[in-house]
Amino acid sequence: MLFCGINPGLYSAATGNHFARPGNRFWPALHAAGFTPRLLHPSEKDLLLAAGYGLTNLVSRASAAADELAPSEFVAGRKRLAAKVRRYRPRLIAFLGMGAYRHAFAAPDAPLGEQPERFEGARVWVLPSPSGLNAAYQLDALVRLLRRLKRA
Repeated sequence: MLFCGINPGLYSAATGNHFARPGNRFWPALHAAGFTPRLLHPSEKDLLLAAGYGLTNLVSRASAAADELAPSEFVAGRKRLAAKVRRYRPRLIAFLGMGAYRHAFAAPDAPLGEQPERFEGARVWVLPSPSGLNAAYQLDALVRLLRRLKRA
């Protein structure tokens, strides 16, 4: 499975670790949903890869917030991501950011959860961003969605 974030925040870019900002809920939610046997620190991302889960971003440019990105960056990111997916062949891609997915795939009404379309042969799931800036989805809601994903 490949987890695909929107883009690195400034803190993540500075540390070189995905979802690194202390308020980000990715790592706690991943553990609570049963993907990892313990809470991993962002610097332990290689342990996630060893367990069969990859990490990437749709857009590589760092920003303070995702709303600083232009729609064209999402479209270009989709093309770069397609090359990665063809190379590594994940069975499933989990997009962590509904708005980013909707821009990149021209799917303005895409709901959370599994999507009917495949991407380069991989099943596609859309999840909310785990960023602390996304107040609409608290940790418990994110954990429930990740548990559904894990069962899939």
